[in-house]
Amino acid sequence: MPQLSVIVHGSNAQGHLTELLDSLTAHPPPGTEVIVAAVGDWARETAEGHAPGVTVVPLPDGTGDAEARTAGAARASGRWLHFVHAKDGLPAGGPRLIAERTAELDALDGADPVDVLLFDHVGTDWQGVGRPSPDGRRLAAAGRAPRPLDEAADLLRLAPLLGNRALRTAFWRAHEELHTEADEPRAAHAALLAAGRVACLTQAAYEHRVPRPQSLPPRTPEDRFALIDRYESLLPLTEDRRAPRAVLYDLMVRDLVATFAREDLPDAVAREFFRRASLAAVRWRPDHHQRPTGPDGIRHALLEEGAYTRYRALQAANRTRRAARATLRTRKRQLGAKVRDQQYRRALGRPVDPGLAVFAAYWNRGVACNPAAIAAKLGELAPHIRPVWTVSKKNAALLPPGTDHVIPGSRRYWEVMATAKYLTNNVNFPNAVVKRPDAVHLQTHHGTPLKRMGMDQRDYPAAAQGLDFAALMARVDRWDYSLSANSHSTRMWERAYPSRYTSLDYGYPRNDVYYTATAADIRAARERLGIAPGQTAVLYAPTHRDYEAGFTPRLDLAALAGSLGENTVLLVRAHYFYGAARLSGLRHSGRIIDVSVYDPVEELCLAADALVTDYSSIMFDYANLDRPIVIYADDWETYRTTRGVYFDLMADHPGQVARTQEELTEIFRSGAWRDECAAKARAAFRHRFCEYDDGRAAERVVRRVFLGEPEEALPPVLPVERRTPAPTPEEATA
Repeated sequence: MPQLSVIVHGSNAQGHLTELLDSLTAHPPPGTEVIVAAVGDWARETAEGHAPGVTVVPLPDGTGDAEARTAGAARASGRWLHFVHAKDGLPAGGPRLIAERTAELDALDGADPVDVLLFDHVGTDWQGVGRPSPDGRRLAAAGRAPRPLDEAADLLRLAPLLGNRALRTAFWRAHEELHTEADEPRAAHAALLAAGRVACLTQAAYEHRVPRPQSLPPRTPEDRFALIDRYESLLPLTEDRRAPRAVLYDLMVRDLVATFAREDLPDAVAREFFRRASLAAVRWRPDHHQRPTGPDGIRHALLEEGAYTRYRALQAANRTRRAARATLRTRKRQLGAKVRDQQYRRALGRPVDPGLAVFAAYWNRGVACNPAAIAAKLGELAPHIRPVWTVSKKNAALLPPGTDHVIPGSRRYWEVMATAKYLTNNVNFPNAVVKRPDAVHLQTHHGTPLKRMGMDQRDYPAAAQGLDFAALMARVDRWDYSLSANSHSTRMWERAYPSRYTSLDYGYPRNDVYYTATAADIRAARERLGIAPGQTAVLYAPTHRDYEAGFTPRLDLAALAGSLGENTVLLVRAHYFYGAARLSGLRHSGRIIDVSVYDPVEELCLAADALVTDYSSIMFDYANLDRPIVIYADDWETYRTTRGVYFDLMADHPGQVARTQEELTEIFRSGAWRDECAAKARAAFRHRFCEYDDGRAAERVVRRVFLGEPEEALPPVLPVERRTPAPTPEEATA
């Protein structure tokens, strides 16, 4: 019996069925059958063209989605069902993730089975631009452990799609009302409300395509009223269920208010919609329900009162107020931009200051990364050159005492940018910065590229959201030097950023510390983190996903820490794109420590006995320490497909590779994380990607770029086998 039946249903709208079936049959997921409930001749012919990989259920034109789902499910033999609309898609590896997770759930002991598995999805608009869903954090907050919906009612706030949930086949067949429900959001909510227990998977395993609105039939008044009917049919299912009732009521009021606000309805239809919405809001309001504060609370109150005229007056007043504020903001921006432009132009007329160097890192976060290491070495070798950092206002207070800095947009900022001889950044300076002929721009980058970068992102819409490639290349054309840690990076930078800059194959200055740190430095770092002598510290540092809205822990961190034993501490670092947000449900303790905002990251690496990461460039830096690295690649196919990569990490990895949490746990339990096989893989990885890092990268950069010394006068790069990394924590505490 297959573990999973993927039920593809619907017509071949805009030809999307072809690519969906191509993705399913090119690499058939193990333990999965594909059934196509094909509506119309074109869908049938498309599905039959993929035989024998699919089972085709031909249906006549005009067959509705509910009937198509029912027909497909009737032919299914799998333990679980996943309904996929023919217009939608499946990220690479999605069916495998669902099949593996449902198999885990089936293996659990107990008479109370899980009926619904929820997972994340990616939204794609009609132009092919991917958007992460906001569901990841709610899925992560619910955790991996199965539970009744009443204990995790917030899951009702997930996008109401049948595609972002898998249903146990026996559960589906026991609930006839789910078969016949034509309204997909209602069916999705009803499945949750009827389930005995639900479980979650934080990875994205579905792609929801949103058609161009103008390609859809015009909405009728009945379509608007159907929204009210949907909630009025669902709310009776929450009788005596306080938490689901409260969440579903909030969703109803939110949707009713939003529909009324955005729809340009004829007055008669608007009045009738408002009247019905008001009755529903009063009829289903839970006991002790608290309205939200502020403008939302006012809207809710007017809706419940049925105060149509006052509500319309409030809308009109708000529109007038917003328009006035927008006009004022626009005028202020225009005036400010004009003043700043005049200041900058005047400053550009002054001579370049050979003793002034501007540094920036990570979009003005502060003193960090390669620019920080270069600035420190500059103070030693060229103290006559003054460093000034560009730092955002919110991060200025976090700078080391005495750091000379400017706030972007300020008068001094433009003066410094106009007159500095040297400009160093690990990203790009703003478009408005002018490249003066006698100024030197140094691009240090901030990692070795596994994922596609620069111009290579053009074929990956999820990665290139909002990226203006012409403006990007205009910024690249300002570079005089591009720093590289290995020949792979040099080649990829030249491909992704084609321009006339000079490549400096010197290593990454931020990695110098991995060769210069002493045993005392490592002991001090571990003491600051609260790592006791003799404890094994594992640093978990995942990267961000372009198809996710925020940081989602891909591991059950508490379970992982528990399985690694009392003598292991887990350091967890979320990607810096997600700011200072703490990991959902994570507590700072002696066993698990959230180090997401701990700087510098190099100190975390020095303190750690091993690194667990996915596709983050931290692996290339950590490899300099010649310590164990474990890759946790639960969504490699999805990441590779949506982000694009330069090489196959599954083939050229720096140690052991785990695809599930169970595999990761076993790698540590068995000792495989530091066995001979892992060491051999790590050695090959170091030779390839730690090619130029030997502890003297910052010195080479300062002497070449800032002091103008010729290439032949610089310290040569030591071969990998002749380098001595910093002591391991075990050696440092021996």
